Amino acid sequence: MKTIIVDDERLARKELRSLLEKFPEIVVIDECSNAMEAKSSIERNDPDLVFLDIQMPGKTGFDLINDLDVSPRIVFVTAYDEYALKAFEVNAVDYLLKPVSPERIEECIKKMLRLEAEKQEKITLAQTARLTENDRIFLKDGEKCWFVQLSDIRVFESEGNYVRVYFNDCKPLILKSLNTLEDRLDEKTFFRANRKFIINLSYLQSIETWFNGGLMVTLKNGEKVEISRRQAVRFKDLMSL
Repeated sequence: MKTIIVDDERLARKELRSLLEKFPEIVVIDECSNAMEAKSSIERNDPDLVFLDIQMPGKTGFDLINDLDVSPRIVFVTAYDEYALKAFEVNAVDYLLKPVSPERIEECIKKMLRLEAEKQEKITLAQTARLTENDRIFLKDGEKCWFVQLSDIRVFESEGNYVRVYFNDCKPLILKSLNTLEDRLDEKTFFRANRKFIINLSYLQSIETWFNGGLMVTLKNGEKVEISRRQAVRFKDLMSL
């Protein structure tokens, strides 16, 4: 698993790297001393896992997470225990208190490897069960129900643990994650534009370059959705000859 260590204390980074050397499955590809360096490294290296300090000069670890378009697995490593609840609210997979013991890091790594195995299994299953635009899906929001053809859905929008589904004049809210939907949908039709949106490429009307290497797309109904810089690269690769 490609791993980045983010901590403003050099000795803390060195100690954590030393602990991780005992696990051949973990490959530390970079170290960063602040959130700005970390954001650049994460966007450049696309790591599977980030060990992240919370209190750093400038932006905090939480600020970094809010700034990211991608969502690698996050393990907080901090000297403060009062942030534990907030850490799990932003979907951190573990919370390590300094000084980190060898036993605790081993427990953490075992958890990471189990999650990675589960992720790969889900990907394998999803690849054999991709939904196309010709499939129909059942949606339920409160007392209302719909049986909708996927080609009629123009946008999926993440709202916390829910996803809002836009089709015709309807926009029901369903208990699903955008990541789960992304794994089920054919990416040549339904493209993950950014952290919040999956768009139906059949509804694209125009595309223009946007800030920081991203793209801005306009749908046939006039709605605009930004494709993040990282996803813009994938979009160009996917749609080019």
